[in-house]
Amino acid sequence: MKKLFFSMLALPLLFVSCKKQDHEPKEKNKFTVTIENVSEAKMYLGSGIINTPVGQEKPGALKPGNKYEFKIKAGKGQKMSFAVMLAATNDVFFAPDEMGIALYDNSGAPIASQDVTNQVYLWDAGTEINEEPAVGPNTVTNQSGPNTGPAENGVVQKLSMVATDNFAYPSVSEVIHVMVKHISDYYFMVTIENVSKNNALKTSNGNFPAPVSPGVWVVHMGDSPLFTPGEADRGQGIEAIAEDGSAMMLGEYVAANTGITHLLSPGAWAVHKKGVMPIFTKGAFDYGEGLEGVAEDGDPAKLGMSLKGKQGVKHSEIFNKPDGAAQPGPLHPGMQYKFSFTASNDDYLSLATMFVQSNDLFYAPGDDGIKLYNSHSQKNGDVTSEIYLWDAGTEKNEEPGYGPNQIIRQSAPNTGVDEKMKVNKVDDEFDYPADKHVIRVTISPY
Repeated sequence: MKKLFFSMLALPLLFVSCKKQDHEPKEKNKFTVTIENVSEAKMYLGSGIINTPVGQEKPGALKPGNKYEFKIKAGKGQKMSFAVMLAATNDVFFAPDEMGIALYDNSGAPIASQDVTNQVYLWDAGTEINEEPAVGPNTVTNQSGPNTGPAENGVVQKLSMVATDNFAYPSVSEVIHVMVKHISDYYFMVTIENVSKNNALKTSNGNFPAPVSPGVWVVHMGDSPLFTPGEADRGQGIEAIAEDGSAMMLGEYVAANTGITHLLSPGAWAVHKKGVMPIFTKGAFDYGEGLEGVAEDGDPAKLGMSLKGKQGVKHSEIFNKPDGAAQPGPLHPGMQYKFSFTASNDDYLSLATMFVQSNDLFYAPGDDGIKLYNSHSQKNGDVTSEIYLWDAGTEKNEEPGYGPNQIIRQSAPNTGVDEKMKVNKVDDEFDYPADKHVIRVTISPY
């Protein structure tokens, strides 16, 4: 009987204890968050095949008096390169040097209209032994089929540096003139005109015209976009252009490697209570507490400081050092940020990182954050579906990857046109990659 009495006394206490726990956190666990850049690095921002003379309907070689024209897009700091064959040779082609042709001056202004022929050279691809132009049996006009000459196994170098070649060649300016004209914004027109005479190639077998065969153009940031002087041809298609005037192979290669390379910036995170909305509120103006610094310039310092003193925020920090890196910096494709924290079952996570190829766009969950527990179980796995691309509304949007006031191209932080709009999911006339093709966010037990 005594045993039953104590058991009955225990029941109300057990009931009270359970009821109290319904209003308090039941769990407190450690979490690790990984932010990955899952986009692909691209070698070229733009590319295309050069093969149809102006006024003609079908592709063909560029004969004297004709010209190729192509329109390109290029932002500040971006350059243009091309390769077209000097026909009637074994493997000689026209191209700029490894630096490419600059489309903006030192002040960042687009070149208005400029003859850039002096930046173009004759190159030897080093893939086929040279013979006398228009005379040799394996030159492009005389060979029985594509790629039929003896292999040279040499390197790409300026034709003037090929010690074994004593044949006569016209200068670049005697065959082509290359013009670049700024059209508007970041658009340019490039013209390659065959200005040669019918006797441009002076040979032991008489004089011949100097046709120019089709090729490829690219817009790029780095150097040596199509070949590296002093090194063997890469096997991507320069040989086909230089030996046979065929642009298909290289055209397909550059097309597959063309696009915007997307980066993610350092950012800030906060663990907070429900309903706090520590970083922004959808449909409201930016708080002025540091989100603008992240969204426009990838600088989380101010936001990180403001989060630390915000009511309802339990833990917060900035993230700025890619995993395995020695120094802070942006996330290039294939890199990741990581951070860890402890949270209870009524906590939420908010974060913000810049979509770098933009004026003021950022990735973040909804304004109320990501709930860290599901039915009292710790969240574990990919939460990218809860991450969206937001517009901070602080700076006027420009086309991703080209806008002159975007962080990669702007002259100084916070230099774009003020917008004074409310924070919302991005909605403008430009094209953006799907969120899952740029960012992956996962939460896992720590």
